This record gives sequence, structure tokens and C-alpha cells, in this order.
Amino acid sequence: MVKRGIMIKEATLQSNKVPTFEDCKFLRGKYISIEKQTIDSALPSQNKIDIDEEQVAVPTCICLNLEDLKCFEAVERQYEQWGVIFNNSIAIQPSNPAFPAHSGVTVLMGAPKSGFLEATFLRPVCSVSTFVTSSQRLVLCAYDQNNQLLTQTALPAANLANSDSALPPSTLLSLTANDIHRITFNTFDGQFIIDDFSFCF
Repeated sequence: MVKRGIMIKEATLQSNKVPTFEDCKFLRGKYISIEKQTIDSALPSQNKIDIDEEQVAVPTCICLNLEDLKCFEAVERQYEQWGVIFNNSIAIQPSNPAFPAHSGVTVLMGAPKSGFLEATFLRPVCSVSTFVTSSQRLVLCAYDQNNQLLTQTALPAANLANSDSALPPSTLLSLTANDIHRITFNTFDGQFIIDDFSFCF
């Protein structure tokens, strides 16, 4: 059981399993701050494991719960305590069936500037993942603290629901690199939504 530094009611951590983005659903809307923890091990030979922040090797992953946002609310610093600040982002509950939410009803969309959304991390992360539905090809880029491109990935074509696209809506895009400080989503003359935005330290 975690003594301090983790603001969730209960979590079972298995020492032989590394968290994945699928596993991080239990962290939706919760902030993880690893200072010093004592964790009961699932292995009988290891009753207690002390973890210091300098020695943590297992990534801490956070999935943002967007459901508390109001429709058409500008999203910037609402998740600052979780370690991320957004730019050019609003919360919407899509009425257009071509843009379905992946989970819940609320998603983020690039606005007021169409086709662009940015997220800046307060401390560097090692991976980012989110579900994307777009009307055009979309490029997701990651940058370091010097604004140098680290890596990028792309949704190669539109993936609207009820269309003839070969890609399903809510396609998962992921990036992995050391010291990601900022990411950008870009479409050209298009619109897109993102849902279940996740990142790991």
C-alpha cells in the first residue's frame, strides 16, 4: 500500500509488470507524484520495497480525464498540476458523428486556430499517446527543451467515422523519445479531435 505521494484511493502494483498506456486507465484524472513510497510486493520473498525518486525505473503514466471540462471551455492550465499545459485547445462534446469520442463524451480540439494543438510538459516525458480522429492527414511531433525535433509520427489520411477511410476513427498515435518537452498536432486545412491523452515520465 502506498504511504504518500500518490493521490489515488487504491492501486495494486505487480513488481513483474511494467505499466502500459492500457494499464494507466486507473490513473485517469489523478496526479502521480513519486517522492518516497513503500509498496507491498506481490512476491512473498519481498515484503516491502522502498523507492526513492532518484531510483525509480518504472515509468509513471497519466491518462487525462476530460469529462469534468465544460463544452467549449478553452483548455490551457486545467491540467497543470498533472504536469501539462495546452495551447490552442478547447473541450467539445462532438455532435458530428464523423468525430466520435474514444471514451466518455468530451474530447479536445484545436481552436481557435484550426488544425493545430500544442501540449507543453512541466518536466520532460518519455512517451505520449492519444486517440485521434481527423479530417485530413495529421502529424504529431515531439520537441526537446531547445525546440529541436526529436521524433514524429503521422496519421496518414483522414479517419472520419462512416467514411470510406481505411483507418478507423480514434486511431492511436504514440511517440517515444528521451526528454520530450513539447508536442504539436498539425493538420493542413483540416480539423481533428484527441481523446484519452496519456503521457509517461
